[in-house]
Amino acid sequence: MGVLNITPDSFSDGGRFARGAASLGEVCRVAEAMVDAGAAILDVGGESTRPGAASVSAGEELDRVMPVAERLLGLDTLISVDTRKSEVAAVALAAGCHMVNDVSGLADPAMPDVVSRSGAALCVMHMQGSPETMQRNPRYDDVVAEVRAVLTERVGRARCAGIPDDRLCIDPGFGFGKTLAHNLALFTALEDLRVDDLPILVGVSRKRMIGDLTGAPVRARLAGSLAAAVLAAERGADIVRVHDVAETVEALKVLEALRA
Repeated sequence: MGVLNITPDSFSDGGRFARGAASLGEVCRVAEAMVDAGAAILDVGGESTRPGAASVSAGEELDRVMPVAERLLGLDTLISVDTRKSEVAAVALAAGCHMVNDVSGLADPAMPDVVSRSGAALCVMHMQGSPETMQRNPRYDDVVAEVRAVLTERVGRARCAGIPDDRLCIDPGFGFGKTLAHNLALFTALEDLRVDDLPILVGVSRKRMIGDLTGAPVRARLAGSLAAAVLAAERGADIVRVHDVAETVEALKVLEALRA
């Protein structure tokens, strides 16, 4: 899953594709390069969810996302919209987007029904708190058990809305209301987090945990991100969400060959 943040303030590439910073054609060329490199999904987001980020209105989010999403729907890949808002999801899915990546884990009670009616896929992520507050003082008694319990409950909500298992996946939410110790515990126990046989999505590309482990600034976290992507795949991840698609695909090809 390749990341396309159409935002001025995302932690890694914020501003790169924001309106006025890049033309729609430039964004599409980057997206096409991701697909050519092997991205099976493009995840388009119009609201930063970095720690401390403030929410934006549904209208602003749609103004950022929809021109890009509509252009990308012609590519030979799945288009995911990264949103917490059912209003944004409804418009994107009506336009033909294939998936909703909900980092809030269905905090919007209307989200399951919106996705269910569309026939699209849904990724349910775990987040403790909200982007504004999630990193202030995250606490767990047993992070693995608690994250899995929440994901199980949210999957139940999605199923009750009529979304079948072949349209669902889960994400432990690395960095979303977790300390480094929490992130490492979740990574170590990745397969234990699986809810039934649902696919697991892992997104750690360029995140703070990589910086904490390596000391590298955001734009210099490629090596650490590749190591994490390979280890995630080895430990059971079915989808990896990354900024550096070409390099990650190469690393995963080596893993696949060595497994064979």
